[in-house]
Amino acid sequence: MSDPRYDDKTTGPEGPEAPLHRRGIKSYVLRAGRMTQAQIRGLEEVWPRLGLTLADGRQDLEALFGRRAPVVLEIGFGMGASLVEQAERHPDTDFIGIEVHAPGVGKLLDEADKRGLTNLRVYREDALAVLEQCLPEASLDTLQLFFPDPWPKKKHHKRRIVQPAFVELVRSRLKPGGTLHMATDWEAYAGWMAEVMQAAPGFANTAGAETAPYVPRPEFRPLTKFEARGEKLGHGVWDLIFRRAD
Repeated sequence: MSDPRYDDKTTGPEGPEAPLHRRGIKSYVLRAGRMTQAQIRGLEEVWPRLGLTLADGRQDLEALFGRRAPVVLEIGFGMGASLVEQAERHPDTDFIGIEVHAPGVGKLLDEADKRGLTNLRVYREDALAVLEQCLPEASLDTLQLFFPDPWPKKKHHKRRIVQPAFVELVRSRLKPGGTLHMATDWEAYAGWMAEVMQAAPGFANTAGAETAPYVPRPEFRPLTKFEARGEKLGHGVWDLIFRRAD
């Protein structure tokens, strides 16, 4: 039997009435990659303590973390450096990360264990499935979506994760007053995000008139190495923060 921590997650095409995660269009591509010893250690030794699966079902987040605290969910944390940094900086907040790529999940788990973090849990699943099946309504204070795949070719725009149905699903999982924070280094995708969000019911843009629809990078979002290198080259990054209004 194969180990689900290492298996690729795939689903077949489904009809338009199926849940979002079963409609056959993925916002990501699984890529094979070599695993370091630290990443393997994370998956084999730390996963049993910090890893979560769809099979765990609907979560009681207070029971999961053993306390009542603000909850931040990040979709697509990559190699996990930013998420680990946030969890370490904010011990009074609980964090859940979702990432489909095994090397990134292993790296994050290894780092979380080395730093003794207890306020972090991880899914290696399709984010839409986690939102639909595992997270209660009105349970999140913040959902973070940093640098998702922009799918720049027009024929691939349907693969972009930011779509009206996704935004409505996010709204249902945010607490009233909770925020959806997105960031991208593709200006065209930033415009797409802004257009989708401005048409979405139940959200209010937090941007001031001088920068709308975008906000300056908040201090609480760590600057990634990739982003810092891009800034030196004059590349732009666009942050959008929308608050659930009802």
